Amino acid sequence: MDNRKKPIAILREEVASQIAAGEVIERPTSVVKELVENAIDAGAQIIAVSIEAAGRKSIEVSDDGSGIESDQIRLAVTRHATSKLSSADQLFSIRTLGFRGEALASIASVSQFVILSRSENETLGIKLTIEGGKEISFEKIGAPVGSSISVKNLFYSVPARLKFLKSETTEKQRISALMMRYGLAYPQIRFKLDFDGKTVFQTNGNGDRREILVQLYGLEIAKKMLEVRLQDGDYSVNGYISPIAITKSNRKDIIFFANGRWVQDAALSSAVLKAYQTMIMVGRFPITVLFLDIPTDQIDVNVHPTKAEVRFQQPDAIFSLVQRAVRRALLAYNPVPQLSSKLWGGYDSQNSSEETSWTSASNQVNGENPASFFSSPEGFAGTHESTQTTGTVFHSLPLLRLIGQIGATYIVAEGPDGLYLVDQHAAHERVLFEKLISQMSSKIPSQSLLNPEVITLPPNQAQILSGRLEILNKLGFIVQEFGNNSFQVRAIPALLLGLEPQAALWVVVEDFEDDETPLQQKTEEIIAARVCKRAAVKAGQILTRPEQEALLADLERCRSPRTCPHGRPTMVHLSVELLEKQFGRKGSL
Repeated sequence: MDNRKKPIAILREEVASQIAAGEVIERPTSVVKELVENAIDAGAQIIAVSIEAAGRKSIEVSDDGSGIESDQIRLAVTRHATSKLSSADQLFSIRTLGFRGEALASIASVSQFVILSRSENETLGIKLTIEGGKEISFEKIGAPVGSSISVKNLFYSVPARLKFLKSETTEKQRISALMMRYGLAYPQIRFKLDFDGKTVFQTNGNGDRREILVQLYGLEIAKKMLEVRLQDGDYSVNGYISPIAITKSNRKDIIFFANGRWVQDAALSSAVLKAYQTMIMVGRFPITVLFLDIPTDQIDVNVHPTKAEVRFQQPDAIFSLVQRAVRRALLAYNPVPQLSSKLWGGYDSQNSSEETSWTSASNQVNGENPASFFSSPEGFAGTHESTQTTGTVFHSLPLLRLIGQIGATYIVAEGPDGLYLVDQHAAHERVLFEKLISQMSSKIPSQSLLNPEVITLPPNQAQILSGRLEILNKLGFIVQEFGNNSFQVRAIPALLLGLEPQAALWVVVEDFEDDETPLQQKTEEIIAARVCKRAAVKAGQILTRPEQEALLADLERCRSPRTCPHGRPTMVHLSVELLEKQFGRKGSL
């Protein structure tokens, strides 16, 4: 390597442009973001985005906005040329999404770029072609009012950048998520997104945000979303949040817009989570779509190259506003439950099903023998040897004698070395998981549904599911694509007969969770574990004695009975020695 000092020189214009483009244009999503924001600033009512090969081959964005005057179109693709501001003071009075004048020049410097635009004051449009930052042609052409921009072969002039792009599925997900966010922020605009000629997202522009929520999260979740609305002086916040019963495994669905601009802000996310504190489980996150309206002189939008972050002049006031708005909505829609006095009168086994809302697991197995909910004739064929065949059983757990159930959640059992408290949900997860995995060595038995169920997913999640249909089918599901972002479930694994098909598909498209690391990112096992988690009996379910005994027997035959597939313990062991110490029989702790 030559470390000798070299003379200082001014970079060539095309090199400087490509360096600057690296700050603004990171991936295909960046191109879509900049072009869509320009269309919104131009007053468009219709914005159509067409993508080929996840943006590597082609990105086209068309709008019916105000267009660009023919004598200004060359200037529009020049760096730092903008109509949004003319002085630094105006940075604190910006309502437009763009303002730096870098986007078009940056995109044109790293792609084969064509812009076709016509203003309403002219009869002909202008078509300008640029490759790698150099003008190729400039011609007048017939065109409707508005602009159409085509970006082909992105990063062809800097091929090293292509190595850092993610898979096509991931890039499509990011573009879909971006378009859906702007669909929510501007419901009065008609958005359309096509991937390789197939429409995956479309809004009707009628201004109804809840209709767009249906496309993002499905009808059932959209109907349950809670409305947020709070005004405090010059500040206001409105939008939607999920009730406490609906949560996600990550923060991805905590979305904020400040003055119509999508922003990422850790403090705002913390304000939302603070409002939900003690109301949802640790490690779970709500769905949140909130829109902040703040005086422009109270917010700095020029603190990040991609304008994804902002700085508030009074961050504590904004934090408090968001927290109060979310908490108020939660308390308004989720009042403190009133418990029936009957629940305090002791447990009556004959009347318990009438006096509580809990359901016995036997009610979920279509009237079959309750014990069969946990045990099946095939047992753990392929994974364990049963006593009927070889006389060999895996004894990673001692034989347990059932004592009873506590809190409709924990099974109490006695072993030769002490007391065992078994989490019925975690234990059943482990049992179902090992049965399902053992059946994968052959063909997992499926049970056809009498009425095949059609399920529609948001575009970005439909992309994920399309790529995992083979795994689902291997796990005993029969799922087929059924129109635009829709899938038909025709059969489910016989082992998981009580599972709702919609719940199964949703767990497949969720992001991997932190507690799935014990599975070492084996996609098939991760999906199997998720499905079993949904199918397992829940905390709060009263189990009959035969069901409890069957669950313990199945758990004893598992290879890894002491943890669920996600690594959470299935039981707590209190040794005889520990109990004796607690009662003072052998000293004290």
